[in-house]
Amino acid sequence: MRSQDIFNLGSVLVILGFILFFAGVLLSSFRGAGEFGGLILIGPIPIAFGSSPDITTAMLWAGVAIAIIYLFLRRGL
Repeated sequence: MRSQDIFNLGSVLVILGFILFFAGVLLSSFRGAGEFGGLILIGPIPIAFGSSPDITTAMLWAGVAIAIIYLFLRRGL
C-alpha cells in the first residue's frame, strides 16, 4: 500500500468514528440512557472517565490495552 492509501483509510475511519459516536449519542438521548464514558491518552498514559464506576473501569482497561499495543508497536516487536 502506498502512504496515500493508508492516509485515506485513516481519514475514513476517523470520520466513520465521529458519525457512529454522534449517532450513539442521539439514539441514547431518545431512549433516556444516561451512561457515558471516555478515554484520553497522553502518550501511553490513559485517563478514563465515565458516569458510572462500571463504565469508567471499562474505559480504563481499554486505555491500558491501547497503551500496551502502542508500546509494543513503538519498540517494533
